[in-house]
Amino acid sequence: MIETEHLGKRYGRIDAVADLNLKVSPGQVLALLGPNGAGKTTTMRMIAGFLMPGSGRARVCGHDVVAEPIKARRALGYLPEGAPSYGELSVSEFLAFALRVRGLSGIPGRRRLDEMIERLQLQTVLSQTIETLSKGFRRRVCLAQALLHDPPALILDEPTDGLDPNQQREVHALIRGMARGRAIIVSTHTLGEVRAACNRVAILAGGRLRVEGTPAELERQSRYHHAVSFRAPASALARELLGRLPEVDTVEVDPVDGRITVFPRDGQEIFHAVVKLLDEQRVRVDELQLERGRLEDVFRQVTSGSGDMAAAA
Repeated sequence: MIETEHLGKRYGRIDAVADLNLKVSPGQVLALLGPNGAGKTTTMRMIAGFLMPGSGRARVCGHDVVAEPIKARRALGYLPEGAPSYGELSVSEFLAFALRVRGLSGIPGRRRLDEMIERLQLQTVLSQTIETLSKGFRRRVCLAQALLHDPPALILDEPTDGLDPNQQREVHALIRGMARGRAIIVSTHTLGEVRAACNRVAILAGGRLRVEGTPAELERQSRYHHAVSFRAPASALARELLGRLPEVDTVEVDPVDGRITVFPRDGQEIFHAVVKLLDEQRVRVDELQLERGRLEDVFRQVTSGSGDMAAAA
């Protein structure tokens, strides 16, 4: 439903986006990750028809964004970076305007508007001008306009920026609820949001796609996959013996909280071997945890341009 083929955009000698191939199918919520300047916003603006692609093509529900711009935009809901809107309008005026622009009228249009107002809890600010709203409310108003026409494809640039934790959780639930039958791209800097709302991940760096997969697939590429961490009284002997296990790569101690992490060699399962050794050494252990992998570790490896992962990608 959202697809790019060799999509690119250059500014002078700089590739903001280069040779980008993405495909988001119905039911998928793709988290678009990357450091500042990675090309996330430029990519979303090209798909939304806000920027003309420099090369390649983008389609929304089969409609080329350059050859069929109106049809592509009708199929798309777009929450831009910064949640821009008309500050002098009241919330109700702005949403009524968005309703008319989308060609919605009569009872169906009114019902859809009421549904969005209730879903995003905008009842208390309907009479306020948008310029007087908090950052969180402005984002919720802009999100409402993106959803008014019930689009089959969505692009959400930082949808929870400025929202408190309760509001973030509600937006995550809203995204998950909308995912069935829709293709959704979510740009975020909050990696916890990926687990909360997304089922696929694409990481950009330097305008290029570096790695893509499900959150679980990416976590398995982390050095923390199958690692074992725990808290225990200082025991240099136990740490030394753990480091000698053939399936263990390294043993590290967090300098802040003293937590000990045992890293496996080549992703091997080491949990039972670690537990057995600690039991034999009679080490009293608190908070023993088997790590499934850390997305932030993968993100750091990919976007720093170092390590085998970035080379393989």
